[in-house]
Amino acid sequence: MKVLTNAKIYTMNEKTPEADTIAYEGKEIIYVGTGWNGGGEIYDMSGRTILPGIIDSHIHPGMCARSAWHVRLPWTEDADELLEFVKKYAEKHPKEELPFIYFEYYPTSMFDENGPRKELLDEAVSDRPVLCQDFGEHLCWVNSRMLELLGVDKDTPDPSSLEVFVRDDDGSPTGWVKEMAWMHFADRMYDDIGWRPPEELDEKALEPFFDFLSDSGITAMFDGFIETDKQIESIFHMDKAGKLNTYYDGSVRFWKYEDLPEKIAKLRSYQQRYTTEHIKINTLKLFLDGTNESGNSASLQEHIHDPGNFGDIMMEADELAKCFILANRESLDIHIHVVGDRGFRVCCDAVESAQKAAAEEGRPWVCRPVLAHCEVVDPADMERPAKLGIAINWSCHWSGGYFGEEAMNYYTEEKWRRMYRFNEMIDCGAAVAFSSDVVTNYELHRAYPYFGMQVAATRVDPEFPLDPEKYPSSMRPQEDAKLNVKTLVRGYTLTGAHQLRMDDIMGSLEKGKIANLVVLDRDVMETPPEKLKEIKTEAVIFDGKVIRGAI
Repeated sequence: MKVLTNAKIYTMNEKTPEADTIAYEGKEIIYVGTGWNGGGEIYDMSGRTILPGIIDSHIHPGMCARSAWHVRLPWTEDADELLEFVKKYAEKHPKEELPFIYFEYYPTSMFDENGPRKELLDEAVSDRPVLCQDFGEHLCWVNSRMLELLGVDKDTPDPSSLEVFVRDDDGSPTGWVKEMAWMHFADRMYDDIGWRPPEELDEKALEPFFDFLSDSGITAMFDGFIETDKQIESIFHMDKAGKLNTYYDGSVRFWKYEDLPEKIAKLRSYQQRYTTEHIKINTLKLFLDGTNESGNSASLQEHIHDPGNFGDIMMEADELAKCFILANRESLDIHIHVVGDRGFRVCCDAVESAQKAAAEEGRPWVCRPVLAHCEVVDPADMERPAKLGIAINWSCHWSGGYFGEEAMNYYTEEKWRRMYRFNEMIDCGAAVAFSSDVVTNYELHRAYPYFGMQVAATRVDPEFPLDPEKYPSSMRPQEDAKLNVKTLVRGYTLTGAHQLRMDDIMGSLEKGKIANLVVLDRDVMETPPEKLKEIKTEAVIFDGKVIRGAI
């Protein structure tokens, strides 16, 4: 038995929100309160702050690991400067050494709503395929050689309504690609060049990601979707070897109602092979729309420069309701990427319809819908998540200037200013959990939870601030959309556990729950919002064992 006393403990338990002592035996908490008169190993915490283990309820370990070989571009709005870097890099690394070059990132704002063209990239490199990823990770720019090797021309159908090759009037691809459409044709290219990128999701590739989680005090996570069979197999073996050190909640991606039975079968096979004390897989993942900055989010208002264009959506409410009905029959959850206000409304309508259908069948409603991002929500729909039992997930580090003003290529400034509002939903009683949704090693440091808390509490991005002459102190409007620290800590702990269906064992510090907790170098509740990212995680306890630092 270990006893940590003389601490500032924020329990996230409403009955006893603060305490100075916590005791645990093995991996189970046996006491949280004031003072201690029992035995055990006593540790004087000298007033340090203790929180429940942090939960990142939407992150992508597979994508982060697979991006390790990507080439980082200089951050510039100057296309000539960027292309000069691309050209020189290709000259330094000839085709024989690097048959395909993947660069990240170019600012989305570098080009207008028509995007970049392949001919411009051809001027820098034409002897091999080249891809430049945009900053938002939903658009990319490829050269002519890559399109040729992919076998994509004016007669090639787009993979889906979201995954498209932007085209000229005659149907020829321009070189601007949305939502990774190129990946459907990647094997053809790799076979042709006789080379494949180092993207095997084995234990060695994944370990740095999970080490980062442990270093950051993240003791549970939701995987945005499982990339490959190898990824989940590797995570399983890491857990068996005692190297995972996090509770992992995985999901299987589907595209439409027709492929849902196949994906459910895949999920069931994962459950049978890989479920452990720390690993569960019970969620289906859908990308319903794109992004505001790409112009392919599903909007209630038409694009300001393109009358009749309301963005893109993978399915309407009737089809989505059928997905929820099937998931509910299978006792599975659905986690949806939805960004635009029309997409949000479609989700709410679909859930409402599916719940009515379940009631008519006499079937209990057990599916937990989770809507991730929800960047712009019509005021009329703010109350619906609480009424319908929909959980909301927000990636806090996006709250400032990370994506700039690019959405104003499609939306009015008034609508842009209404983005990223969650206080109204929280006030109505909705469960709003917080996450990072990082997808690449380039930005993995931004998954540090106190970095995310700082951006959400200030609406200022310390790395990508908005123009201070236009936006005072570089704060993204509106000020009343700032999230307070108590809400943020709760969203990274107890509400995250609710989303993962793990709130019976974690998310708060109380008797009977698992001893997952973090020790900080200062009081998170007393730290000025603009200093939150400076908080250091001094110790991490997972399943009752110190895995980082010392107590």
